Amino acid sequence: VQLQASGGGLVQAGGSLRLTCAASERTFSSNYMGWFRQAPGKERDFVAAINWNGRSTYYTDSVKGRFTISRDTAKNTVYLQMNRLKPEDTAAYYCAASQRFTWSSSGYAYWGQGTQVTVSS
Repeated sequence: VQLQASGGGLVQAGGSLRLTCAASERTFSSNYMGWFRQAPGKERDFVAAINWNGRSTYYTDSVKGRFTISRDTAKNTVYLQMNRLKPEDTAAYYCAASQRFTWSSSGYAYWGQGTQVTVSS
């Protein structure tokens, strides 16, 4: 297993969760690490991404100001801190790795298993 996502759960609207993606050293050396999410019956959508040194981050508009992506190089780990969660954030969240930045899930070569986030109203 090259990517292992964890940290999902059930939370009330307005609450917080932190997702963790543990990567093998080879996978973590990818230039970009990203988070995507997929709700039942919907496509897998981009949430956030971060470059290799953490200096460039990207967010979909709906999570800007609420979610923060970060990475710990020493631990080969990427985090997604999610604050002020909304019911529409409910989805399975996936971490992924890519050599170049793209908004599209097809551009990411490595994927972890999903971790479910459920936000109740």
